[in-house]
Amino acid sequence: MNQFISLETAVEMTSLYRQEKENILDPAYRNQNILARSETFDREVLDTLLAKTGCASVRIYYGMDKSLKIHAILVAVNENNEDILPSTTGKALAGNDIGEQGYRCPEECPPPSALNP
Repeated sequence: MNQFISLETAVEMTSLYRQEKENILDPAYRNQNILARSETFDREVLDTLLAKTGCASVRIYYGMDKSLKIHAILVAVNENNEDILPSTTGKALAGNDIGEQGYRCPEECPPPSALNP
């Protein structure tokens, strides 16, 4: 399956998202930047995940921090469509198995483009 889309389709989708993202929230949560416009990850994060033994793809989960803001969480996935995660035995330490500390927009937004006017 081709997972690429045209720039025209991407512009339509991102425009609709920007237009509607506050409307899909409960009024109590609007205008708090809960839903990001984008999140940028350094190449090192993707290279590290793609280099994991058995990595066939990357999955994006969505998580929420304590201020209720949504964040992308990236993990490597094997050919059986299983997450490649660190061991759950013993004390969990921060490592390089799960990407999350992206540059979240709003706050740290990229320069304007067709997808980010």
